[in-house]
Amino acid sequence: MGKISNFFRNVASEMRKVSWPKRKELTRYTITVLVTVIFAAVFFAIIDQGISTVINWIL
Repeated sequence: MGKISNFFRNVASEMRKVSWPKRKELTRYTITVLVTVIFAAVFFAIIDQGISTVINWIL
């Protein structure tokens, strides 16, 4: 049990050293991630639709 408690003590110590983002930074990062995910989803939907159209045209 000593190793487990030592582990969590070390985790708590390291978490105090973390530089957490400010609200403005977090908002910017969140918007960046959402825009990137939406862009990727739309891109792959268009590619998928195009490939499906080509396959249906061939068959």
